[in-house]
Amino acid sequence: MPEPAEEFVFLLARHERMLRAYVHALVPHVQDADDILQEAKVRMWRSFSQFESGTNFSAWARKVAFHQVLSYRKRRKRDRLDFSDEFLNTVASEYDNSSEDLEHRERALHGCIAKLPDEHREVLQLRYQEGFSLEAMADKLQRTVAALYRQLSRVRHVLHECVTRQLNHAEEGAN
Repeated sequence: MPEPAEEFVFLLARHERMLRAYVHALVPHVQDADDILQEAKVRMWRSFSQFESGTNFSAWARKVAFHQVLSYRKRRKRDRLDFSDEFLNTVASEYDNSSEDLEHRERALHGCIAKLPDEHREVLQLRYQEGFSLEAMADKLQRTVAALYRQLSRVRHVLHECVTRQLNHAEEGAN
């Protein structure tokens, strides 16, 4: 069984993008959302002993973040561009309802990427993980920008088809 700190770091890293998107959906200002997210991470760490290992970390983390958003709102009541509690609850509920679907899509995407040839995974990594421009990729891989554009387009199409098949297959298995 992993140490609590190790488990926390692993779970937070795995769900950080989702959590960032969640907070940014609830808070209109990027800097404020980033501050709230940072506060939420600290709060999560401090209360991690209350989290039951093996349960839904994503739901727990969203709940902690939601309470941080509410605390932020209380501190910032004077702000003119302030969403109502009803609006925030609606957005949070919509996010909760779609988060499982997004997690299924993410797992399917990772599975489909793993099936790609090494050359295609390298191109995806350079473009989307490392943020290379097509021009920088062309220099690095000694290929033309047009060739890379076509390859990325084909790979995205293959991934879309693969993810769609996996999700449809999973739905059929659940029914």
